[in-house]
Amino acid sequence: MAIFEFNVLRRTFLTLPPQSLTANRTLPYPSSTVYAIIADVSSYQTFLPYCLSSRVTAWSAPHPETQQSYPSEATLVVGWGNIKETFTSSIYCVPGRVVEAIGGATKTRLRDDEIAHHKKSSRRLTSPGTASVPEKPRDAGDQSILTHLSTRWTLRPFPYKPPVPGEDGTPKDRTEVMLSLEFQFANPVYAALSQAAAPKVAGMMIEAFEKRIREVIEGSDGAGNKGA
Repeated sequence: MAIFEFNVLRRTFLTLPPQSLTANRTLPYPSSTVYAIIADVSSYQTFLPYCLSSRVTAWSAPHPETQQSYPSEATLVVGWGNIKETFTSSIYCVPGRVVEAIGGATKTRLRDDEIAHHKKSSRRLTSPGTASVPEKPRDAGDQSILTHLSTRWTLRPFPYKPPVPGEDGTPKDRTEVMLSLEFQFANPVYAALSQAAAPKVAGMMIEAFEKRIREVIEGSDGAGNKGA
């Protein structure tokens, strides 16, 4: 009887669907600045909760409009409690609009023309402008803890509204920021345990970015301090 009950419970865990989380903010900052901070993946370790290390391992070809290279692949080390995991994600940047990170067996939903600068070259860059080396094949089995991971930041300038009474009347740029997270754990126990804590994650992430943006724009020090 005990074996039967365990098998039923295990089957229930295995059928848990991917989890989806969303959060959004309207920030009183220009979209170009907000986008630059979100696309700066290598800085995540200095302010993002539970991010112990963030390293860009490949860069795109220069985008034809901005002439700038963007992260194409990154390795993040994430830790909480006694758990520490390393994730390698493909990064896709649509300048000024989208930053997407995917892992596991996940495929991007962005159009080919939007991410052509990520696909033009099969060469790997250690940093923008440096000599390239052949890219190593990606192994979907590398994602030990997650079978599906998609993080997408979407930005758009927020239409200016007249200032409320009491303001100085100076127009201020605003940006609408939307964060969408989708993930599925390979381990059914992790999947079950995460359901209680997961809803807080998207809010924590966007609050950490909001704090970082405020520090950068308003000149606060922030020296490596992470949001709680």
